[in-house]
Amino acid sequence: MDALIIAAARALAADDLLGALNRVALRDDPPALALRGIVMARLGEFGRARDLLARAGRGFGRSNPAARARCILADAEIALVLRDIAWPQGLLDRSRAILEAAGDHANAAHARIIEARRLLLIGRPGAADALIAGLDPGRITPALAAGLHLTRAGIAARRIAAREAAAELDAAAAAAEASGIAALAAEVATTRRQLDAPAARLVRTGTGRLVTLAEVEALPAQTALIVDACRLIIRDATDARPLATRPVLFALARQLALAHPADVPRAVLIREGFGGRSADDSHRARLRVEIGRLRRLLHPLARIRATATGFVLETPRAGPVALLDPPVAAPGGRVLALLADGEAWSTAALATALGTSPRTVQRLMERLAADGHARPTGRGRARRWTAPALGGFPTIMLLPGV
Repeated sequence: MDALIIAAARALAADDLLGALNRVALRDDPPALALRGIVMARLGEFGRARDLLARAGRGFGRSNPAARARCILADAEIALVLRDIAWPQGLLDRSRAILEAAGDHANAAHARIIEARRLLLIGRPGAADALIAGLDPGRITPALAAGLHLTRAGIAARRIAAREAAAELDAAAAAAEASGIAALAAEVATTRRQLDAPAARLVRTGTGRLVTLAEVEALPAQTALIVDACRLIIRDATDARPLATRPVLFALARQLALAHPADVPRAVLIREGFGGRSADDSHRARLRVEIGRLRRLLHPLARIRATATGFVLETPRAGPVALLDPPVAAPGGRVLALLADGEAWSTAALATALGTSPRTVQRLMERLAADGHARPTGRGRARRWTAPALGGFPTIMLLPGV
């Protein structure tokens, strides 16, 4: 590697983007193309960056597989920023194996972090955690260490471990400062603001207020039962019952939690659970069936007792029942939570992250855009969706994955 390439690489590592570009701007050899591509990506010129990296990869060819793998790694990072979730991950896995075989452990670790962040986006925090479990932040560069701590903070937040997430963000901030990269420090600061923002609306004994993730984490020790309408689960301090695939049962449970310790009239349960305008005999029969199913699902976390006018929720443990509602009453809260990261998402990427069809997401996005909650850019396959500033709209409790 010649002196200009080494000087450009050092300037890039020091976040001197223009200095790096000046050294290789007139060169078209593969190392110079790769460096120019990385600089263009850091400047936000992603289309130009991907073109330069592809040319560099072709230039390295089969004779230099490690250099070619680094170009693929850089393209994978751009794909993550562009929320191109459908980017071929098998290619990243093969590149990581090549880098590990070549002894380039820093870039191999970078590949693991990129894949873990993609897994986190699509709601697989467990798989993301397993992928980066063996990485030691003390043996990689400060910039990579900051990315690793950010990923671990995201995993902890999805698991409602606010103290762990805060500790990881402290470590990420220290690593970002050591790296000298301003954009990385800004990302850490943005993530911290999201962690400190209200995460849900807590309703307990008829009173509602906004709560942070740290307060949500402390709830199991303070309440007998938590009905979580953000994640569609019902849990206590030791057990959890998912109801994401049982919307009718969850709607009934939510009404029982909302009224606790009072009972809920049958007409209200029929209206909220089935959409019935009147409580006729067929609706009352269906209500008895669904309440029976809910009783079996909640045992032994709670029991449901019939009263003269309706049903009441009772818990074996002393204490109130907590209902966690989304903090805003906008439709498509989970979509808005994804858009709140500030990046532009394609319809296909949103569908992948949410586990639904692109057409369903497209219809929802059109409604959100009409209401001013989302903003489209581009047309056809190039269309991307972003969210306007939503006044501290929280993301953690609504993001996919538990």
